[in-house]
Amino acid sequence: MDTRRALAAEFVGSLILFATVVGSGVMAERLAGGNVAVALIGNTGATGAVLFVLITLLGPISGAHFNPAVTVMLGARRDWLPYLAAQLLGGVLGVLIVHAMFDMPLIELGTKLRTGTGQWIGEFVATFGLLFTIMVGSRQRPEAVPALVALWIVAGYWFTSSTSFANPAITIARALTDSFAGIRPGDAPGFILAQFTGAWAGVRVSNWLAPPPAAR
Repeated sequence: MDTRRALAAEFVGSLILFATVVGSGVMAERLAGGNVAVALIGNTGATGAVLFVLITLLGPISGAHFNPAVTVMLGARRDWLPYLAAQLLGGVLGVLIVHAMFDMPLIELGTKLRTGTGQWIGEFVATFGLLFTIMVGSRQRPEAVPALVALWIVAGYWFTSSTSFANPAITIARALTDSFAGIRPGDAPGFILAQFTGAWAGVRVSNWLAPPPAAR
């Protein structure tokens, strides 16, 4: 794997993914006339669609993680810090681009309350399922992973109490927008802890249920 291209792919992919999550939230909220369910449908559809596109296109270049929990827990790279930096920097730039597109203040902080045991459990479940989907999917149906991951996140938007952030970098980026997808900065650490815990559990269960070929 070409490290420079892989880092660039993680940067660009995170930028596009995070911009889609936040931008579709802004657009959906403006068009939904106060109907939160309709806004969430718009936000969900755009996120699932762009995930499928990005994983299909960038998976062969970098693995298409766009997510520190995935990069760290899969253990695919020992030099993971540059990848985490690329994911976070690309994602934050994506949020700033959304703010510019929609004539919002470039720099702002989220004010949406997202905390409490139920929300943390939701993030644990969302990230557990994401790692489970990636690992078991890559071993059973590798060609289906883009669709499987996109579908998991689409489902997670609707069945988890937290609407399935499932990504520490996007949690930080969403703390920098006071929009439909935002989160209060003070609520982000609880989400991030739950995400890494869920990711760890997802790896352990996946390795037991569907061990890699060498371990069978």
